[in-house]
Amino acid sequence: MNSRFAQTLFNSSAGVAALVLRVPVGLILAAHGAQKLFGWFGGYGLTGTAQWLASIGLEPGYLMALMAGSAEFFGGLALVVGLLTRPAAVVAAFTMLVAIFAVHIGNGLFMANNGYEYALTLFVVTLTLAIQGAGRFALDNQLLKRL
Repeated sequence: MNSRFAQTLFNSSAGVAALVLRVPVGLILAAHGAQKLFGWFGGYGLTGTAQWLASIGLEPGYLMALMAGSAEFFGGLALVVGLLTRPAAVVAAFTMLVAIFAVHIGNGLFMANNGYEYALTLFVVTLTLAIQGAGRFALDNQLLKRL
């Protein structure tokens, strides 16, 4: 792997704060993805999520459900351990932007009205992780050392 590319992908001078952001946000994203993919935690599973996404115009619903659920589930797990943090964070941030504009924007800011405040918060945190990287306590650092 190109050394400069590896540095850009894996290197991070962030400290413990990145860990504090990564772990809970990664767990939350993974749980939301598990709802969409597997029906865990009261979710609708892939079929139910696909039907709902198709009903709001995100078609093909099955592919959109698979992509959103996978971005959240696998991206969330990657954030928890700090593995490929920047790409995982970019994918999660994009997923949150889609959620904001496809689902929540018309309901205003507040969650009480199904607004976009929570998705916006997740977007900001994942964007921050994409910019700063995983921090000192992450698998990305181990990968960088081996490259």
